[in-house]
Amino acid sequence: MIRHLFKLIWNKKKTHALVLVEIWASFLVLFGLTSLIVYNFRNYREPLGFEYRNVWAISLNSNQDSVEVAAKIERVLQRIKAYSDVESASRMSNNFPFAQSTMNNGIEYNKKNVLADFFSTDEHFAETLAIPIAEGRWYRSADSVGKYTPIVINRKLKEALFGEVENPLGKIVGDRFKVIGVVNTFKSKGEFMADKPAVFELLDAKSPWNDLLLIRVKPGTDALFEARLVKDITAMVTGWSVEVDYLTDSHKNQQNLTLVPMIIFLIVSGFLLINVALGLFGVLNLSIAKRRGEIGLRRALGATGSGISRQFIGEIWVLATFGLLIGLLFAAQFPLLNVFDLEAGIYLTAIMLSVLIIYGIVTLCALFPSRQAAQIQPAVALHEE
Repeated sequence: MIRHLFKLIWNKKKTHALVLVEIWASFLVLFGLTSLIVYNFRNYREPLGFEYRNVWAISLNSNQDSVEVAAKIERVLQRIKAYSDVESASRMSNNFPFAQSTMNNGIEYNKKNVLADFFSTDEHFAETLAIPIAEGRWYRSADSVGKYTPIVINRKLKEALFGEVENPLGKIVGDRFKVIGVVNTFKSKGEFMADKPAVFELLDAKSPWNDLLLIRVKPGTDALFEARLVKDITAMVTGWSVEVDYLTDSHKNQQNLTLVPMIIFLIVSGFLLINVALGLFGVLNLSIAKRRGEIGLRRALGATGSGISRQFIGEIWVLATFGLLIGLLFAAQFPLLNVFDLEAGIYLTAIMLSVLIIYGIVTLCALFPSRQAAQIQPAVALHEE
């Protein structure tokens, strides 16, 4: 039966060429969409690693002022800590969570070199973002006295440099860093971001470059406090510009950057799938109209209505299989060649989901025409023939 169906569809391949191309194109678009969804869903299931609610990012710009910039930043930081509405405050580099800027560099240990995101922070950073410490501790200002710069790494970097067994605490990496703590995850670009290797190094308080302040305010703190805060800071550092970002707003913007491409893909994929459904529906109706005599003859010879229905559903499955086989040749290259440096499991899951969706759609398209074919009476069909 299956061999007969394949032969039947193959003999009519020119007639079905457009539908085959539509199925092939829909599968590829659907494969891209499901790959993106599976990738983001896996990332979303992992914890963010910090708490961003009620956290504000205050960007300070000294503009033309070049006199004692670092000392002025420290005075502003101490003034902010004195507010009753501020629970914690920290100074860091400009690549704060959900920001567009990034800083990365290679870090080496025992001939292993890993590209990691670098964050320059002070001793209150973990407290401000409520980052739990998995191993060791967070650095303190007193740790800057030693020969090596103290750092805290995330678990992803620990696994890349030290594996599962070796204890990273106290190890010297990159010839100038000393690991004193480990955190689990830190996805600075949001829940949909993959957990990447990260390094937190103690910043130099005398450096004028780290001019970003993170503050955690009490719940319910409103824009009135923000206006007062900006006014007080500008009064302390005349000529400087001050900009306040709510991490909740930055987080929402970062999520939109991920969701918009998926929505666009979804619209394009939906459009193609509708075209495929309409094409298959038309092919089946035309096939039934042309083969009424064949259907009547089969019914007269004893074929049941369900048998006729299964035949047409089987034909549409074979037609879909031809289109999918071509698409699978392309899709299989992604896990084999490790395209975009994603796990093969993501692509394999996306392939299975795409195949199931295509077969589900063609089955739904075939149900109504196949039932129509099953209801054809042999006497009527042979009489019309």
